[in-house]
Amino acid sequence: MTENSLHGVKLASTSEEVGCRPDQPLLDSLLRNEIWIPNSCNQGTCGTCKVQVLRGQVDHRQSPLDTLNMAERDGGMALACQATPCSDVEIQPVGESVAGGLRHRLQDFLGTVTGLADIAEDTRRLLVSLEKPMEFSAGQYVEMTVPRTGAKRQYSMASAPSTPTELEFHIRRVPDGEATDGWIFTTLQEGDTIELSGPYGDFTYADVDGAPLILVGGGTGLAPLMSILRHALSLDPDREIHLYQGARTTADLYDFDKLRGYAETFANLHYVPALNMEDWDGRTGHVTDVMLEDFDSCKDYSGYLCGPPVMVEAGIKAFKRRRMAPRRIYREKYTPAAAAARPAGLAVAALA
Repeated sequence: MTENSLHGVKLASTSEEVGCRPDQPLLDSLLRNEIWIPNSCNQGTCGTCKVQVLRGQVDHRQSPLDTLNMAERDGGMALACQATPCSDVEIQPVGESVAGGLRHRLQDFLGTVTGLADIAEDTRRLLVSLEKPMEFSAGQYVEMTVPRTGAKRQYSMASAPSTPTELEFHIRRVPDGEATDGWIFTTLQEGDTIELSGPYGDFTYADVDGAPLILVGGGTGLAPLMSILRHALSLDPDREIHLYQGARTTADLYDFDKLRGYAETFANLHYVPALNMEDWDGRTGHVTDVMLEDFDSCKDYSGYLCGPPVMVEAGIKAFKRRRMAPRRIYREKYTPAAAAARPAGLAVAALA
């Protein structure tokens, strides 16, 4: 069979079936045909897209052992974002999607760099104009192709879905990172063309009962929260929203004036920046602890967390301590390249 030949991939729960090349991940073929299964990192590090292979065989390719161990493989489990079909297969997802937004077809895009500027220490804002609109849900991300290497890196949109051809990204430099030191922070210039695909991810805005929102971000974890914030305010300018931005020092804190301006414009938006490694005239401490100080109860709120894994886990515990319902807690973990389970493995957006 050639690489252009197709195997059938059937979803047991719905009987939907698509064609998939032998070199194409199962998840890619499903999303490109608007068949949604739970997915998050697209790099094999989170396990969200695990499926049970009910019939047929797959090649696990670069699936990390610490995400999919040998016992799971022997039991017929696979990571849909990594596994490719060796025959016609029938699969069934084992997880439940937490996606709250609309589900959009995965597509390839070409974009032109229209803006590139340093906004904090080792952090850049990248603006990209697409040749055609991308439909996406607030909180989702794209996968960019690093020129001359073929490597792919994931970055969340900070822009709202209402600007489908004008995308904004917040990108933190990773020392010796193939995409950052090797491209975005060195050779990338305005006017350059970028190849990307998207949208991906289950971390999306869910308007649950019109509940007030608590958004907690660390570092460039602010990016998808900005998309969610902008989208939520466009739908309901009077929505009660609490945005907590965590950073190490003032040099790492970005968009401070912009967010403070938002809070002055929207009466029910409360913006709280917090530093954990520098004394200043604002709040200090870990951002999740600062949030805890402000709430006796989060019972009627929905919470969104994005940033380093330690921060996200602390945020989940904090929300639960304040009685937020688990179904109202949405989270996205950013993992740098050096911490990934395989040489090229990265999690969403805070990538090399």
